[in-house]
Amino acid sequence: MASYPILPPRPATLRRRQPRTKQTSLALFPPAARHGNPELLDGASAPPPVPARSWKPATELVGIARLAASSPLTEAKRGTEYFLLPVKSILNECHSERVPFRWTVNPYRGCEFGCKYCYARYTHEYMEIDGTEFESKILVKQNAGRLVERDLAREPVWGEHIAIGTATDPYQPAEREFRVTRAILEKMAEREGLSLSITTKSNQVVRDMDLLRRISEQSALTIHMTVTTLRTRLARMLEPRAPRPDLRLGAVRQLRDAGIAVGVNLMPILPGLTDREDDLDALVRAARDAGAQWIAANVVFLMPASWRSMLGFLDEKFPRLARQYREWFKGYGDAPETYRKEISERVERLRCKYELRSRPMRPETARSWRSPQLEFRLGDFGEGEKPCRMDDRAVANVSPEGLLEYRSV
Repeated sequence: MASYPILPPRPATLRRRQPRTKQTSLALFPPAARHGNPELLDGASAPPPVPARSWKPATELVGIARLAASSPLTEAKRGTEYFLLPVKSILNECHSERVPFRWTVNPYRGCEFGCKYCYARYTHEYMEIDGTEFESKILVKQNAGRLVERDLAREPVWGEHIAIGTATDPYQPAEREFRVTRAILEKMAEREGLSLSITTKSNQVVRDMDLLRRISEQSALTIHMTVTTLRTRLARMLEPRAPRPDLRLGAVRQLRDAGIAVGVNLMPILPGLTDREDDLDALVRAARDAGAQWIAANVVFLMPASWRSMLGFLDEKFPRLARQYREWFKGYGDAPETYRKEISERVERLRCKYELRSRPMRPETARSWRSPQLEFRLGDFGEGEKPCRMDDRAVANVSPEGLLEYRSV
């Protein structure tokens, strides 16, 4: 995942401060801003028409933008275009201070679920694509299996956690056809001692149950299922192409029944939409009943591209709430600290009530990364023997224990 860019100046229209309304609590909103108790909707909303390709000519671009502009269109359906993106690696080194891990994997660029609040919309701007096309232009990473096999053999990865699905969902609809996530997991299943997590909003994750079982038997694996609300109609509005909340919780149950560690992300919590205490209580209870071992929660953080998407949605559906968001977020960023603290305390009370942890438990026994190509250890020498000098290619195939012995010689 790329590091965060320097935030552009806020448009003048977003810098104007709205008159402040008197509030007794930051968690309270005008009644008209509430979503009520909507009827259930089982079907997905109709996809929008495929927008015209809007990239500049590849010759005018550089880096990932040039690669994207030259990527061939492989398919177009469901209101979405799919492009084959040549990449140099599958593992991305993450430098953001907002996340607790170093390595990430995103099998796709763009996400068809089209969540209105998605922070990752800005990543399309690196490719000179507008953030509004995040769900309609999906770039499929090529040769994922071969590349991740090479990436996993690199020394800097050894012993580090790898987070799959940090910016785009690894089980979005494209995975049914392109199977990039499965190709990556197949290579990870060949190794022992990895530390992996998968974050998704899709019950499609259970299609890879065979691989998940194999990985969890020999590596540390956790699945993080995101469920923002139990209200199906609201979920359909906020996350148009994502599976229904009950289907996601059903996947949690299947994963737990298979012995795989799984928790539920209540994130992002959206002020005035998903933050009511009784709604959160029902969601945490449902997560517990489905077998979730932990819950995690954060209030929404709006990058500039996600701010524009979210405000457009609120202006159309919840105009009074849109005014509150303009006052609170002032263009982008975090909700007020007082509100975030209030929500944190609310979630903590629910954790205690339903006896859930805030994060996965660490494995009881630490495992060391082991390459399937390793046939010897550098410490296995007879009396009087000395290790030979190794080139970079040989070092790449040695376990961390062996490499430490090599360096100590």
